[in-house]
Amino acid sequence: MRAKQPLDVAIVGLAHLHPPLYLPTFQSLPAFRVIAAVDPDPQILRPFCEEFGLKPFPSLEDLLAEQEPDVAAIFLPHAACPEAAEVCARAGVHLMIEKPMAAHTEGARRIVETAARNGVKLTTGYCWRLHPAARAFKQLIADGAVGRPVAAEGRCAAGRLQRYLDGHAAWMLDPRQSGGGPMLNLGVHWIDFFRWVLQDEVTEVSARNARVNTRYEIEDNSFAHLRFAQGTLAALDISYTVPDAFPHGRDLYVAVRGTAGVLSWAPAYEGECDVLTVCSDDNAFRGAANRQITFQLDPVPGYSGYMGREYVRAFARSVLEGGEPPVTGQDGLAALQVVEAVYQADRERRWVPVPD
Repeated sequence: MRAKQPLDVAIVGLAHLHPPLYLPTFQSLPAFRVIAAVDPDPQILRPFCEEFGLKPFPSLEDLLAEQEPDVAAIFLPHAACPEAAEVCARAGVHLMIEKPMAAHTEGARRIVETAARNGVKLTTGYCWRLHPAARAFKQLIADGAVGRPVAAEGRCAAGRLQRYLDGHAAWMLDPRQSGGGPMLNLGVHWIDFFRWVLQDEVTEVSARNARVNTRYEIEDNSFAHLRFAQGTLAALDISYTVPDAFPHGRDLYVAVRGTAGVLSWAPAYEGECDVLTVCSDDNAFRGAANRQITFQLDPVPGYSGYMGREYVRAFARSVLEGGEPPVTGQDGLAALQVVEAVYQADRERRWVPVPD
């Protein structure tokens, strides 16, 4: 397997909101060179490739018959990701698969296994781990700022359904292709975040889903309680129904409360100041028991700005130098197992265990 720089990247799947946003991210890093794009729809493929100077291919088979990419950045409908990942992995191509990686855990497990079997790196896009406020959040918990974590809260309300229609991604509203609605597409970010900052796994869930729209089968509001192995209970409020007038079209918030304190963070946006609020009764924080830590990030072009760039940069290091990517396939599988339990809990109106 080649480990040369720059790594040649093929974008696989353009019927998605994120490929145009990832191009500036790749272009900002000398470790990457985007060479091609794959999509069966010429009405999407042709203008995208013309805009970014890429070679177009209607299928993965056509791409791999002519090119030898090092990395496939896969943005296909979730149900189609496992098959594409297997084709790429068998060709020795490393995998960046847009979260949640598959429509169901069976597909995510296939991807993890095929990456391991073929010796390729695998990551999925939980880039919040790379935000400096998130890293401080995790370290403060480890340092005892909240004592023993007791409760957590995560809110992610982003956009309306129309954005998927406008972005050639109507498949997102079809559960047969997407796997589900906002909990699967957005809630996975906070599921991964809490797994990571708490260094703990979800053992059971309770949930209710609601559908405000009348045209599509997916839920557009999802509410879940997650019980972690060490006792923390997390509440998630995830939706596609934030008002158009809401600033930036997204309402984001995470917090952890424990026996000695509280951490809270309402993530800001590129070029704005992020504020992590720390309230702690722990003796180690005497003199700074109630304080705010600020993070002023300069705007960075591309998907998710600074944290997106650092996520992609760290994946390049894992390919070129060895070691695990910042987010692994196992992380993707773990988040999806929680989501599947959420859907089961909603159907059966009971607490549902999450598989080990």
